[in-house]
Amino acid sequence: MTAPEGQLFDLGYQSYDGPREGRMRSRKALFTNGIRTAFGMGRGTGSKVLAIAFFIIVMTPAVILALVAATIDQLGVGSPEIPGHADYYQIVSLILLLFSAVIAPDLLCTDRRNGVISLYLVRPLSSTDYVVGRWLAFFVVSLLFIYAGQVVLGVGLILGAPEPWEYLKDNWLDIPRFLGAGVIIAILTTTIPLAVASFTTRRAYATAFVIGFFVLSLAVGNILVECPEEREVEGPPVNIENCEPLLGDYAKWAGLISVSEVPIHLSDMIFDKENNEQLAQQVALLNPTFPILWYILLIVAPGLLMWQKYKRLSA
Repeated sequence: MTAPEGQLFDLGYQSYDGPREGRMRSRKALFTNGIRTAFGMGRGTGSKVLAIAFFIIVMTPAVILALVAATIDQLGVGSPEIPGHADYYQIVSLILLLFSAVIAPDLLCTDRRNGVISLYLVRPLSSTDYVVGRWLAFFVVSLLFIYAGQVVLGVGLILGAPEPWEYLKDNWLDIPRFLGAGVIIAILTTTIPLAVASFTTRRAYATAFVIGFFVLSLAVGNILVECPEEREVEGPPVNIENCEPLLGDYAKWAGLISVSEVPIHLSDMIFDKENNEQLAQQVALLNPTFPILWYILLIVAPGLLMWQKYKRLSA
């Protein structure tokens, strides 16, 4: 038997002597990669087209409303009330929920399915860094989708006013209001889909669960606050003051079941807007503290579950 032989090759490897940016550099790279993933960059054409399609769909109502506001005087049809910043969120809320349900799981599911998560969760990057980085990345993307339409709508409303400067002086508070309401919507549409995605490696499963959860909770909420009289009356919906919901006095609590509508309730509070939807009217009967606390619970509970899930992965 011959003894094993070894050979050494000088391949010219050199030690790294450049700047060492440490943990923060890893966090920035993770955050940047999350944004690129959400927009489909570095991936197939289908991912890019999907992100662009959602952006166009979200922007379409804002562009239409802005064009109507800018040309209404030239059309000579009087001065109809044009939906404003508070109405815009109600119009596009379903689109934003679908966008988050479809895109957000990509930021987590792919890493776990391909085993990349084991490379991320090594020093100096911790599981908390990973979760926060992915969450912040999709939160920023969500804000971009939310604010882009509001900015276009705001420009249209200002330019369409007979006196743009006077309109801006009278309605400038709408700017901080839609900024604040946008943050509230973005936090929910970021946290819940990512929390669901943290429990599966299949994006399709996470997407289906999130969409089903939002749709089912909305349907149940509407059923529980529905007035039986509405089924027998044609024309406008029965006013909340003239009907008896299925749950009676408890209907105002049942209105909180619809998770997708919870941030819209808070948005209505910020804008001090009266919502004509029956579900919103029931929630408006509650002390404002309860919808706010319920919203916080819907954010904190899934967020903690997601964080604990990744803490166990790194253990």
